Amino acid sequence: MSSPIAPFDPHLGASGLSVRSGRPTPLGATYDGDGVNFAVFSAHATGVDLCLFAPMTGHEYARLPLPELTDEVWHGYVPGLQPGTTYGFRAHGPYEPEAGHRFNPNKLLIDPYARALTGRLRTSDVMAGYQTLSVDDTTFDTRDSAHVVPKGVVVDPAVYPLQNPKPDRPFSDTVIYEGHVRGLTMRHGAVPEEIRGRYEALAHPAMLDHLVRLGVTAIELLPIQAFIDEGFLVRKGLTNYWGYSPIAYFAPEPRYDRQTRGVGIVDRVRAMVDRFHGAGIEVILDVVFNHTGEVDQFGPTLSFRGLDNATYYRLQPGRPRYYVNDTGTGNTLDVGHPRVTQLVLDSLRYWVDVIGVDGFRFDLATTLGREPTGFDPNGRFLSALRQDPVLSRVKLIAEPWDIGPGGYQVGHFPPGHAEWNDRFRDTVRRFWRGDEAIAPELASRLLGSADLFDRRGRRPWTSINFVTAHDGFTLADLVSYSTKHNEANLEENRDGHSDNHSANHGVEGPTGLPSILALRQRQMRNMLATLLLSQGTPMLTAGDEVGNSQSGNNNAYCQDNPTGWVDWSAATQDPDLNGFVSLVAAIRRNHPVLRQTRFLHAEKRLEDGALDVQWFMPSGQPARPEDWRSPSMRCFGMVVRGTAAPHLEPDGQPVLLVLNASPDKVGFVLPKSLPGAAWQPLLTTSTTSGVPADMALQIPGRVIEIESRSFRVFSEAPADAKVKRPASRTRPETGR
Repeated sequence: MSSPIAPFDPHLGASGLSVRSGRPTPLGATYDGDGVNFAVFSAHATGVDLCLFAPMTGHEYARLPLPELTDEVWHGYVPGLQPGTTYGFRAHGPYEPEAGHRFNPNKLLIDPYARALTGRLRTSDVMAGYQTLSVDDTTFDTRDSAHVVPKGVVVDPAVYPLQNPKPDRPFSDTVIYEGHVRGLTMRHGAVPEEIRGRYEALAHPAMLDHLVRLGVTAIELLPIQAFIDEGFLVRKGLTNYWGYSPIAYFAPEPRYDRQTRGVGIVDRVRAMVDRFHGAGIEVILDVVFNHTGEVDQFGPTLSFRGLDNATYYRLQPGRPRYYVNDTGTGNTLDVGHPRVTQLVLDSLRYWVDVIGVDGFRFDLATTLGREPTGFDPNGRFLSALRQDPVLSRVKLIAEPWDIGPGGYQVGHFPPGHAEWNDRFRDTVRRFWRGDEAIAPELASRLLGSADLFDRRGRRPWTSINFVTAHDGFTLADLVSYSTKHNEANLEENRDGHSDNHSANHGVEGPTGLPSILALRQRQMRNMLATLLLSQGTPMLTAGDEVGNSQSGNNNAYCQDNPTGWVDWSAATQDPDLNGFVSLVAAIRRNHPVLRQTRFLHAEKRLEDGALDVQWFMPSGQPARPEDWRSPSMRCFGMVVRGTAAPHLEPDGQPVLLVLNASPDKVGFVLPKSLPGAAWQPLLTTSTTSGVPADMALQIPGRVIEIESRSFRVFSEAPADAKVKRPASRTRPETGR
């Protein structure tokens, strides 16, 4: 059945289109070869109009009321429409903020299931559902927002064919590299200037070769689901650089595409992912399902708020005009509602099945597990995610905190999730800074934080270890600044963390003093080695391997400029650092005991009676409880062997790690090893390359000198083994 559509604007005339009943599934705009089916959920709307726009001019040439409502889904089928059609919705219903409803058909709404958008999102006061001049969100605004809202684009399902299989790498073998699509290539000299900052630049051979040499197995991208530049940033002349204000969960962010109007963007993102797979690198997306860019009651009406505010968002009990704000961004998605759960799961499956990604990092994931009674690891959304036949098989990483009640939940997510471990970050920073009484906690962090994660059959890879991330100081700034310097964010330096556990080592910021520069560089090597050689899953931050600085800005979320972009030329200040990271990553890769699949608890192994992990003091004697209680303990050794638990994998060689955070040199007695074995030097942070000056085998009982603030690594080898020297490495890229 079809019904003719009368013209809604006398200047445009009749559209000549008709709309049929169509189907309520799937949601979104679906092209079938003859036309397009549109379906959108709204439990409280009294009607929904489909609006069609001319691709080149942006003029609305048809407004078609969707004729059917099935199971709270409005739907209709328009014959003759083709891929590339641009569209949006207008929803009718009560505008009653005090009751939680904010329908306003004057505001064009983006389809929550839109696969592509015609352009980037920037906040305009015309987007507000209320009269902005009155500063009263209970007023009603009649201005049409269509000219400032990007439109959805109908996408042809016949997309770019993937050429390469997914790497499907075990979590225990994973090394993550966190980066930003735009920031990674804007200052990279080997990437053609005309494509820098774009999806295709990220997968340029120069970038792929760099990551492969570095030892990276997965790239974790800051949000690429379409997001908005918030009003307070636009008014300051700034932008949302990081992208944590999503609007369209299926659509790739247009600002990273080389073409406008959204045509072909899905193909280009798929091609990017496919090229990473061809290099053996997985792609993990940072996704933001805890809130949207519509912010609080004074934010824009762009999609969810105008379609069904009372369903999509968690509203304050008894005060539905206001939003629950467990995220600190103004609103909180109600992911426990079945239709919102469906939206999130459908989006995630789309990115896996169609785009080809390998996993997700969930921003403020505690919000996703919060039920009316508090955080519940077996709550509605987290349970649905674990049960999903597609999503339960990809990498799932939780950022296990938010600002809501009971928001800090490190170690409490269900099996199948890895978790960002901020305890690792803070402990490593404090130990190498020289803080007292940190060694006992560092011992736990080196072994994958069993105190946090060894429950319900979870494995050491559950701990996502990091020393730096996009949020906070870069590694170079961590050793160069004692306080944050965020003045460029125009918030009077109030934003960003103030407790960074950082140290400037004598001078705040840049210096030409060789002694300070040498100490800073050694401290960077110490933290990188600790990160890559600890049990768990290491995550590097883009640019740390070349000494990238943000001039002390530890919250560069709005710095889409050289401050926020990776400065590849920084490698000239420490040209061996990139090679050092490659060397440490290779040591991790070549020694299975550094990638345990089970937690170690100092238990005896059946095959040789040796402990799976053992701690030693500089005297060469095993560490005693009173040693760990000493606040001044800053130097110790750790021998790691294969787990005492029964398994089939080969153990590999035992490895000895010696850490000295003291400002003084320490004589360290090499501990006893298995009969007939000696210690083969592998790494030292006292040289810029990481290669020990003396590669000769070291006999147990010998006293070796551990330089101040340095890290040494040895592997066990037969006493008559030939000396092994590290393979030659290429020099780091400088971007010049």
